[in-house]
Amino acid sequence: MRNITIKTEYITLGQFLKLADCIDSGGQAKFFLQENPVVINGESDNRRGRKLYQDDIVNVGEFGLFKVVRS
Repeated sequence: MRNITIKTEYITLGQFLKLADCIDSGGQAKFFLQENPVVINGESDNRRGRKLYQDDIVNVGEFGLFKVVRS
């Protein structure tokens, strides 16, 4: 499991995917989420505006498992 560190209260799923190196730019988020399964805390979700908070666990298919941590 890889940690993704944020400095704010939350991060959107689209921003998260960029930080996790799953996509190169935020503009790719919509298309990425249409083609790749994303599971957040055990629930499937494909909304790029979904807010992720500290301790959320995100499973991005072939990219692996991530945990949101706040600094």
